[in-house]
Amino acid sequence: MRRARPQRAAEAAAAVLLLALGTACGSRLPESDFEHGGRTATPTSGTPIRVGIVTSATSPVGGDTFTGPRDGAKAYFDRLNARGGIDGHPVEVHECDDGGSGVGDNTCVQRLIEEDKVVALVATTALDYAGASRVSDARVPDVGGQPIGAAYDTWPHLYGIYGSLAPRNGTPGWDGKLYGGTEVYRYFKREQGARTAAVVSYNQASSAAYARLVEQGLKAEGYKVVTEQVDFALPNFRAVAADLKEQGADLVFDAIDTHGNAQLCKAMDQVGAKVIAKVTNVQNWTSTVPEDYKDSPRCRNALWATGSSRNFDDTDDAAVREFRDATKGLKTHSQWQLEGWAAAMWFTDAAKSCAKSGVTRACVDGFMNRSENYTADGLLVPVVFQRLAEPPKTRRTCLSVARWQDGKGWVAQGDMDHTCFDVPQLPYAP
Repeated sequence: MRRARPQRAAEAAAAVLLLALGTACGSRLPESDFEHGGRTATPTSGTPIRVGIVTSATSPVGGDTFTGPRDGAKAYFDRLNARGGIDGHPVEVHECDDGGSGVGDNTCVQRLIEEDKVVALVATTALDYAGASRVSDARVPDVGGQPIGAAYDTWPHLYGIYGSLAPRNGTPGWDGKLYGGTEVYRYFKREQGARTAAVVSYNQASSAAYARLVEQGLKAEGYKVVTEQVDFALPNFRAVAADLKEQGADLVFDAIDTHGNAQLCKAMDQVGAKVIAKVTNVQNWTSTVPEDYKDSPRCRNALWATGSSRNFDDTDDAAVREFRDATKGLKTHSQWQLEGWAAAMWFTDAAKSCAKSGVTRACVDGFMNRSENYTADGLLVPVVFQRLAEPPKTRRTCLSVARWQDGKGWVAQGDMDHTCFDVPQLPYAP
């Protein structure tokens, strides 16, 4: 049986870093609900079901950094409402931009919960989720949020898109430590034959801390690790690229921002540094690769991404096709959009299970709390929520892997439901 995969340390830390730097029961929507060829919308007449979406749409790190999950969730609800909503009740979306600050986040949470009276939050994507404890205290289920910080491994009633095994009793993880697996490193060692890995970071606290975490995981998997650090203000990526070539690095992991990655790739092409994979994370799994890496064609075609959701470019999959059809009006596509779509589906499944008795916060929360191996119609690696008294020492975890290829986009590498490994769980401080 497939095992639900916990939040990986690498993903969580990478998300925090990039921002700091600049099978459950329930009725899913049948595919017929999403048919669109020539059909007219089904009217909704019931009382609206209100949900809130908190997004750091404006923040110090850029206006489009966090909007993917919001856009995916809204696309799902738009299509749902066009097909009659939930038992005739439309989903009414209340958005709030917290500006990327803790003060703004608390303001959003207070407004959505106390004034707008939302049943749940969906696809939360906040730089500083300062209002998490308020959400938990109000017993408002937060469905399918992005675990940028430690909130989803700290508070009850918060259900991150990747699940959690932590007690969630008000303290992050277990005694303040979170745990993540080494499946990404295991994959590249076993499936791609990598043996030497480089970790590139800035001489900045959060960057260096994440680099140490990646180094720890790589060494646990038996890699020779090459560490490279550049000055945050005046980075010399050409010198780093030259050393990567000299050291014979097979893989490159990084603890730097998107702009820095583009500059590193450009330098790698300039010095002729060839690697099996330049590995990035779900946050950078987007359709903007040709623009972001326009000056580095060799490195661009060595980009690999790993995550816990089905590749948004995998249109051979029916569920992905539904997502892409509903979002065809967007200028770009991303993995975070797909995960926002999955979060909205998750809430909808919960609400549909409650429709006869009434869609309440308590009913939705009960559905979420019982979630076991939930997949959002196959879009997610099976998600589970448990409250383990002790952290697991090992875990069977599965991952989604894709590689960028010019002319094809992101190409899935195997099936995420079968790319699974028994790996150790390593502690890290959030």
